[in-house]
Amino acid sequence: MIEELRDYLAKMEKEDRYTYEMFAKRDKDDEDLDSISRHKLEQMHARYIVRKSRKDLDELLRKLSSDRKDDGP
Repeated sequence: MIEELRDYLAKMEKEDRYTYEMFAKRDKDDEDLDSISRHKLEQMHARYIVRKSRKDLDELLRKLSSDRKDDGP
């Protein structure tokens, strides 16, 4: 989770960025996270990394393909 959050550092709020940096240091030092820290990390992961479902992707492709048909000759 820590690796995935690295790409979202620019989008994080100041407090979340500080928390992430502490988690990254602990990970680098091979320290285990306690249950409270793991819960915070999971919350940050859910907040910043939004997983798209197959249905969402299908709707996007349908929309893009319909836009191309409208722009055609």
